[in-house]
Order: sequence, then C-alpha cells, then structure tokens
Amino acid sequence: MNFKKIIILTFAALLSVYPDLSAKVILPKILGHNMVLQRLKTVPIWGTANPGEKITVVFGGQHKETMANDSGKWEVKLNPMSASELSREMVITGTNTIRLKNILVGEVWLCSGQSNMEYAMRKNSKIQGTVKGKKPLEDDLLTANNTNIRIFLVRRKYMSPDSTHGGWDAASGVALKDFSAVGYFYGKELYQKLHIPIGMISSAVPGSRIEPWIEASKMEASPKMKDGKVLEPLNADNGDPGKFYTTMIKPLIPFPLRGFLWYQGESNCFLNENIRYAYKFKTLIESWRSDWKNETMPFYFVQIAPYGYSISKDVRPHSPENLPEFWEAQALALTIPNTGMITITDLVDSIVDIHPAYKWEVGRRLSLVALNKTYGFKDIICSGPTYKQMKIKNNRIEVTFTNTGSGLASRNGKPLTGFTIAGADGKFVIAQAETQGNKLILSSPDVKEPLNVRFSWTESAGSNFINAEGLPAVPFRSDNPWEKIF
Repeated sequence: MNFKKIIILTFAALLSVYPDLSAKVILPKILGHNMVLQRLKTVPIWGTANPGEKITVVFGGQHKETMANDSGKWEVKLNPMSASELSREMVITGTNTIRLKNILVGEVWLCSGQSNMEYAMRKNSKIQGTVKGKKPLEDDLLTANNTNIRIFLVRRKYMSPDSTHGGWDAASGVALKDFSAVGYFYGKELYQKLHIPIGMISSAVPGSRIEPWIEASKMEASPKMKDGKVLEPLNADNGDPGKFYTTMIKPLIPFPLRGFLWYQGESNCFLNENIRYAYKFKTLIESWRSDWKNETMPFYFVQIAPYGYSISKDVRPHSPENLPEFWEAQALALTIPNTGMITITDLVDSIVDIHPAYKWEVGRRLSLVALNKTYGFKDIICSGPTYKQMKIKNNRIEVTFTNTGSGLASRNGKPLTGFTIAGADGKFVIAQAETQGNKLILSSPDVKEPLNVRFSWTESAGSNFINAEGLPAVPFRSDNPWEKIF
C-alpha cells in the first residue's frame, strides 16, 4: 500500500468518527444542544470558520450575520432575551449548517474550586448523616426530573471544539451522577424560587490551589501574592499558575453568565497561608470579572469547613489558629462589591474529614445569598450573625452584630459557646455570653479588664450560636490586624 493511499484511508477513518471535521464552521464546546442562555444580557455566539466565510446565526426570531476574520474567528451577538422555557433551535450556517436543539433562556451560573465543589451527586446520595436532625427530603438521583435545570460539566481534557455539540444535559439520570452536588442543589433552589430555566456549569479540580485558576500573567501583578519561603504541598502540580484557567475557564469565555460560585481553599490552607491568600482571592475575582467584561458580576463563596490541620500527617506544621486566620483572609473578600459568603462551621461531623457532607445545605445557603443580593428577595436572611463592633463596659465586653435576622439564638437552647476574651496579657479564656436583644454581653471572672474577644477561633470550631433563621455565626476576632487591607 503506497503512502498516498494510507493518507486517504486515515482521513476517511477520521471522518467516520468525526464526520464534521470537514465542516467549515466549528463551535466551542460550551455552545451545544440543551444549553441555557443567560436572560437579559447580550449573548455572544462565536467559533471558527474559513477566513472570509459568511456566517449567519438564527435564534428566537433574531437573524445575525458576520464574516470570519483573517484568523478564521467570528462572533455575533444576540440581543438580550427574556427567560423562556420554550425549547428552541439555533441554526448556524456557513459552508455547513449546524442545528443546536432544545435551547432555553434563563439564569446561568459558573461554580468552581476544588474537591468540595467537585464533590459529585453520586457521593451525596450515599450520605447517611443529618442536618438539624433531618436527612435530605429525597435522593435527587432517583427523583430529579426537572428538564428546566440544565448542567454542563467542564472536563479539562474534553473542552476542545468537536462535532457532537454535546456537553449540556438535563439535570437528571446518568448525567447528574458526576455533577457538582453543591452546584445542582444551588440550581434546584433557584428554580423553586424563580421558576425560570437554570443553567449550572461546574469547573472544579480536586486538590487544586487557587493559583491555577488565575491567569498566569495576573499572578505577576502583585508581590503580595508571592513568598519564596512557602513549602510546596504534595500536589504541587495542582498549584501551577494558570494551569486550570487555561483549560477550564478560558474556553468558557465569553459565554454569558449571571455570576460565579467558589468553594476552595483547603489546599492553600495546608500551606499555612492567610493574608497572602486574600490578595490571590481578590486577583481571581477581579480577573474573572474582567474576562467577562463585568466589574460587578456577583461572586459568592464558601468559607471552608473546620478540619484538623494541626493533627493531620499530610500537611505542614499548623497551630489550631491557622484555619481561623485563613477564614479571616477569605472573609476579607467581602470588602469587594457584589460578593457574598456562607459559613458552614455547623456542617461537620468530624474534623478529620476534609470533605464534609451536607452538600445540599451548602447549595441552599449559597442560593440564599443569590436570592437576597442578586434577585432582590431582601426578606431572605442569607448569613448568620456577623461581628460588627465591640464596646468595653466595666469588666464586660458588649458585642453587636449584623445579619441578626429575627434575633440571636442558641441552636440547642443551651448557653452560647465558642467565645473567649482576653485582657492586656493576651491570654484568652472561655467567656460567658448573655443575650440582650441583638447584642451579647461577654464576661469571665478570670478577666477583670477585658480588651478583646474571639469567637470560634480554632480549627475545631463548632458553636450553638445562630440567628433565629438557623444560620451559624461567622468566626471572628476583634483584634483582626488585616481589617482594612484592600
């Protein structure tokens, strides 16, 4: 068999597997059947074709035309559309014609981070634990049948354009098994309140630090994000700047989104990071917003759960206060406009499990933030009590809070736990907490002249202090040295 014949047969074989390789118009992976388009925003549709090729896009009564540039790239922009559960087809025509079927218009969110965001629904369905003494109302892998909730799972090795136009699925059956449990339950809660199509995109990698989710060039922007003394963790390959941004975030741009969800930090906490993480986190938030050309795009995140870093054999030496310092660094992002945070100190059965259960509750709490801050449901309480200020009165400390909801409360009806106070010697001792309206009065017979207060300031944090809506209080210390760094 001569060389020319081998080439012909090889190309024919490729066409049998990828029949559209010969097509002139090619779409990115994120554009496909079953997708949800973001309502009330301009919707870019883009791809590649032969240079100079005329491209038309028809959808929902709109007809857009353009030509591929000298590099073969093209883009059209659909006018903003209202939410619609009507299944419609998009027709993209160049030398070839592509028909994308079963498209809806609604709300689209991107959820990202490491293993606790990646944590799949198939794992969640096996959980036997409880929250507030209750198990999940149902096993959604068996009951989910809402075709208006769509999911797209970003797989780093499969984001190259192809001819299948697959990737999006209804949130049910086999497709749901591998999808983010947090992402799914968030979308489910939004749908129950908004009653419009919801699209959830999950792009997460277990063990990843924050650095690979930031474009490499952005990591050079500030020396405050660097420290030559940092010891690399065992999974150092998941810390390379830009590694996952390039393969798992950039291919999604500029697909229109309502906002971002973020659940990550454990791998950076392993490194004893605190304030340096805050600068990296700020860089990630601002750079993603810049990518999507929206400086105010909502960014909501999870404050990581209690875990025994100081007793783990897999991490660098820690003290029990390293994790609270990391929580403090995460919370600094709240000074950035249009951000929101949930606390999950109560959703832990054991501090030796880096993957706490109750992902349905994590998703629900994130949805409370979005409903309150993005969708205007101001009557929805979306956070537990959050430290506001303290005053010293005689031998006591008076603490006031925001996010008190319907009032301060004890989850189990017993005296509030988790508070310590200290005087000039800096030695913190357990304090008694007395509720007076929406403030607490703290005292200890061992501290005659108190100066500072801390709450849940340990990696094993677990307190019964909540608001009447059942949301846990946010850990804090009044002697926070980083309060106004941004």
